[in-house]
Amino acid sequence: MGDNLHKISSSTNAPYGTPPSLRSIDDLLKSGIIVINKQAGPSSHQVAAWLRDSFELDSTGHGGTLDPNVTGVLPVSIGRASKVIKVLQESSKEYICNLKLGKDPGRKKLDKIFAKFVGPIYQIPPFQAAVKRELRIRRIYELEILEHKSTSVLFRVECEGGTYIRNLCEDIGSILGTKGVMEQLIRTKSGPFNLEDSFSLVEAHDIFQNWKLSSNEDLMKKLLRPLEEMLVDLPKIEVKDSAVDAVCHGADLAIPGISAVSKKLKRGQLVSLVSGQSESIALGRATIGANEIIDKKNEKGKAVKLERVIMERGTYPREWKSK
Repeated sequence: MGDNLHKISSSTNAPYGTPPSLRSIDDLLKSGIIVINKQAGPSSHQVAAWLRDSFELDSTGHGGTLDPNVTGVLPVSIGRASKVIKVLQESSKEYICNLKLGKDPGRKKLDKIFAKFVGPIYQIPPFQAAVKRELRIRRIYELEILEHKSTSVLFRVECEGGTYIRNLCEDIGSILGTKGVMEQLIRTKSGPFNLEDSFSLVEAHDIFQNWKLSSNEDLMKKLLRPLEEMLVDLPKIEVKDSAVDAVCHGADLAIPGISAVSKKLKRGQLVSLVSGQSESIALGRATIGANEIIDKKNEKGKAVKLERVIMERGTYPREWKSK
């Protein structure tokens, strides 16, 4: 699983569940991710709706709004994966932006001002944003000037989800004592997904139609990703087979139900609960950290408060009694 898990008890190789990499196309069409390279024009909502209709799906969602004129990485969730798309909306993003300034400040001054914007910044969402307009803090992880020609500045920014790059451009201009306008913006990364992972809407449509006609699964397997790929950046707790169905019915996870835990898990963190087969069961909030879970492995206290169930009930057998 690549997440440095500390084993607490030996997990059984019970004949339940399916590793995400072995899921059928039909299963992925009920609960998967398609990473779209959005073109300029449609809104994020229109892209998700078009995919829903084109792929004859019941429901789709998207991982973080892109303005109609902004292009780039837009993960679209299918079916049950829409239950956890919020994780992607809040995950880090990377953009390439072309900033147009009212005057050329010179490279030396630009470098100095750009350095000031790395770290926490204050933003008020723009009027057109679909969120409450109140002052909030967002974090800029990296800010790099790629090219500077007169009043044009091409830069790369890696930032916390929910950062408004248009506002960032205006603020940079303001501190330079001039106008700063976002001329062009491409999202190159959303959480774990980047442009190399993405497909245009036309490519996605063609791959789906080809699969329907020929049953050739190779391209569909590249296009459709298991929902677990959305959650790779979250700490994990592996749940014993005997406790999986109880969690699917909404039970908080107690320490005896844990077979392994991410060593870096801290109290209060959002955590991904997975089966021994690496399938997503649910998302929850850790009420104790990894060290406490390991120290108290023979005790009965609660470890995770459940927030969102992902797996369907009955995937694993019921081995619990209702009160």
